[in-house]
Amino acid sequence: MTLVLTATKISDLLQKLSLLKQEIQKVIVGQDEVLEELLVALLAGGHCLLEGVPGLAKTLMVRTLSQALHLSFRRIQFTPDLMPTDIIGTEILEEDPVTGKRLFIFTKGPLFANILLADEINRTPPKTQSALLEAMQEFEVTYAGKTYHLDRPFFILATQNPIEQAGTYPLPEAQLDRFLLYVKIGYPSEKEEIEILSNTTGIKKPAVNAIVSGEEILQLQGLVREVTINDDLTAYAGQLVRATRPDTTTANYVKEWVRWGAGPRAGQALILTAKARALLHGRYAVTEADIHTMAYPVLRHRILMNFKADAERITPDMVTATLLKVIERPKAL
Repeated sequence: MTLVLTATKISDLLQKLSLLKQEIQKVIVGQDEVLEELLVALLAGGHCLLEGVPGLAKTLMVRTLSQALHLSFRRIQFTPDLMPTDIIGTEILEEDPVTGKRLFIFTKGPLFANILLADEINRTPPKTQSALLEAMQEFEVTYAGKTYHLDRPFFILATQNPIEQAGTYPLPEAQLDRFLLYVKIGYPSEKEEIEILSNTTGIKKPAVNAIVSGEEILQLQGLVREVTINDDLTAYAGQLVRATRPDTTTANYVKEWVRWGAGPRAGQALILTAKARALLHGRYAVTEADIHTMAYPVLRHRILMNFKADAERITPDMVTATLLKVIERPKAL
């Protein structure tokens, strides 16, 4: 059912978005770009893959986000011995105390939460990784032939460690494509690191207040799709995605370094996240800057580099940066 929001309600929701970011920044120092990308993914109704070395507050950031949203939060530490039932849940044989009749009762696993942190997802085998696929795409899981719907909003943030790759199970391309954004977390600046040390080694602990409800998040997700985008910008987004494919590109840079380019889902993600970013900044129309900003986290896990590129340390972000320079801007802009 589509809800018609009044201008006053829309203004109130946008105001809460601004307060939401401020509330999270009570705990998280810096990482403004990362935080914005997480909020964009949430507003767009997608999921995030976060990559960063240990100690960069990935878990704290996700936990703080859930507190500010007043949503249920669960964390799963992925390990080599984790089984799909450890995520989805399992059936337990119980006896009715009145009738004495025995029956199987499905006990829900940690997947049944609004926000799920899948910590170090590349530490577990593909069998367990794939248990997330149906949940990520369909917002439901199937067990013993019965389908169980997940509560909305539903937001998965999976982390992986870029170092210590021995004994890990890299996510296959098909599963990577299910993530709306691939977010990279870097080290803080010197000033930010000093502030982190000061804030986390004392007795003060800031309280995080719930700013936005689950129902309001769903309303915002619906509002994102109503944000307008110029036809020329839509065509521009499509050109960027098609230019990542060696067989359809006109960029020699791509033909030299790229093995496989991004599919149509990348174009959908690029436009949807651009709309979400526009709304996050209080705008009701997408700009070229929105497309350019979101191109990096949208494309970096959907461009597969060839062996030569890996040897020369050419990254998908370098390909994206080149394409943003060489693809002709829409004339209407």
